[in-house]
Amino acid sequence: MRRVLAVPLLAATVLFAAPPAQAEGYRYWSFWERDGGSWSYARTGPAMARPSDGDVEGWRFAVSADSASAAKPRGGAEFGTICAHTETRPGMKRVALVLDFGTAADAPNGATPPPAHTACAQVPQDASAADALAAVAKPLRYSSAGLVCAIAGYPQSGCGEQVGSSPRRGPEPSAAARPKASGGGPSLGLFAGVAVVVALGAGAVWQSRRRRSG
Repeated sequence: MRRVLAVPLLAATVLFAAPPAQAEGYRYWSFWERDGGSWSYARTGPAMARPSDGDVEGWRFAVSADSASAAKPRGGAEFGTICAHTETRPGMKRVALVLDFGTAADAPNGATPPPAHTACAQVPQDASAADALAAVAKPLRYSSAGLVCAIAGYPQSGCGEQVGSSPRRGPEPSAAARPKASGGGPSLGLFAGVAVVVALGAGAVWQSRRRRSG
């Protein structure tokens, strides 16, 4: 009986001891809007967004799998502090921006990210978020599809490229939660593993009975 159980138990050990696959991610600039005292991922692109006077917007360069796991801009984000020395002008609006160039783990090809900083953009009343960004963070680089590839010249190359996995992050002031697994039950891989174990066990039992009857 021990020989019969050895096969499925061994298969179970191999199947369930395998480490989980690392999540794939993308290296890109994410666009954020300040809502009260917290950041929310922008629902529209910067060319479509129309901030109002007194709004705060953020940009963060990082590797993430999706918007749910994207890292938020770090540091202070108070409009009164960022735009304290920018006077109001008729027909213009002030938009505070937080520019976070990310960490060394997110940097492409060993590049050194510039330090994060803030800026106050003074733009016409009908200006978009892209206009506000261009006013304070040139040079900008865009892809043919309109994706923001570089802010203030960083990074020098690449645009939303896929990387092997999203890096693990240490504690940071505005670290985002890890993405949740889709669905509430066990994964398909788990059921497949159980099916293989059961099949192996049934085969071992059948062979054992055949030998005894022979």
